[in-house]
Amino acid sequence: MAAISPWLSSPQSFSNPRVSTRYSSRRCTSLPAVVSSQEHHQILCRDQVGMKRREVMLQLASSAFFLPFIVSPAFAETSIVSSEAFRVYTDEANKFEISIPQDWQVGQAAEPNGFKSITAFYPEETSSYNVSVAITGLGPDFTRMESFGKVEAFAETLVSGLDRSWQKPAGVTAKLVDSRSSKGFYYIEYTLLNPGEARKHLYSAIGMTTNGWYNRLYTVTGQFTDEESADQSSKIQKAVKSFKFI
Repeated sequence: MAAISPWLSSPQSFSNPRVSTRYSSRRCTSLPAVVSSQEHHQILCRDQVGMKRREVMLQLASSAFFLPFIVSPAFAETSIVSSEAFRVYTDEANKFEISIPQDWQVGQAAEPNGFKSITAFYPEETSSYNVSVAITGLGPDFTRMESFGKVEAFAETLVSGLDRSWQKPAGVTAKLVDSRSSKGFYYIEYTLLNPGEARKHLYSAIGMTTNGWYNRLYTVTGQFTDEESADQSSKIQKAVKSFKFI
């Protein structure tokens, strides 16, 4: 397994969904580095629901603010969606669907109050590629993605906040590859290069909806390195693009 974020390292942190024809239930002791390279934008706000836009953007470009999470097992329906061995993962509680490779594992964690949660999808074998869905509650000031500004400015702020190439010695180099807005989602593609490590490619789809009580920000992120095959990178992109609200 790759490096694990501190709050995910406890054996009690996650459980996998029940696996049969419809459900999965295998316990996992830890989650691969689904959070390590994109944690800057997955857990977006602190304890206050009514935070302002500037505070949220600062959280996007800073390291994560992690609070203790407890096990929150996923009981999600799945079904085959194509001959390419993909299945649909449906989270009825959080109202989303995403297509993932049929043989991938699933891990889920949530704060005790349910205000923040993360669901991760990853292959059983050791690898550096994975997809995650992070959900964070937002205040009433945020009603749509444009509340954060236009997608171009949003993406620039996010990626420039991650770049540490100007430091001495140089830190991570972050580069924006592409950004666009489509059907209420912001899609951002960028790379991260730590000195001495393989370059990471990240694809994110960021959208917003409500659960009836407060608005929620969904950040879907897929990552892989230059060392991964074209087939794996294609799977990652397909999974991220397949995400939708239900």
